[in-house]
Amino acid sequence: MKSYRKELHYNTQKRRDFLNITPEVRSALRESGVKEGLCLVNAMHITASVFINDDERGLHADFEHWLERLAPEKPHSQYRHNGYEDNADAHLKRQVMGREVVIAITDGELDFGQWEQIFYGEFDGMRDKRVLVKIIGE
Repeated sequence: MKSYRKELHYNTQKRRDFLNITPEVRSALRESGVKEGLCLVNAMHITASVFINDDERGLHADFEHWLERLAPEKPHSQYRHNGYEDNADAHLKRQVMGREVVIAITDGELDFGQWEQIFYGEFDGMRDKRVLVKIIGE
């Protein structure tokens, strides 16, 4: 069984953003040489997320609006966590959107359903963050 590990690095220009990282994960899969197995993709920060959904701008705007209603950024004083930092809302948004995804690998390809893509969700951006891609299989 093979095992392959790669880190992807991101530093968004905005506090909150959604990035389609499917091409980078596909590239890691090609580098791994794995034809049958599993691919784990996870955010390595507690204010960022990895999830699978459709790459459609309206849907991403809906995510932003929905998450902001669930855990509004301001006023910062509404959160007990906010003291040294002002990112309590980002922790909550990450909890809702999830930490990781696992995708089956079949015949050397990510085994997606129609329209599925992998996204990095940033909720406290403008600083360096990492995403882990871990691929195991044969």
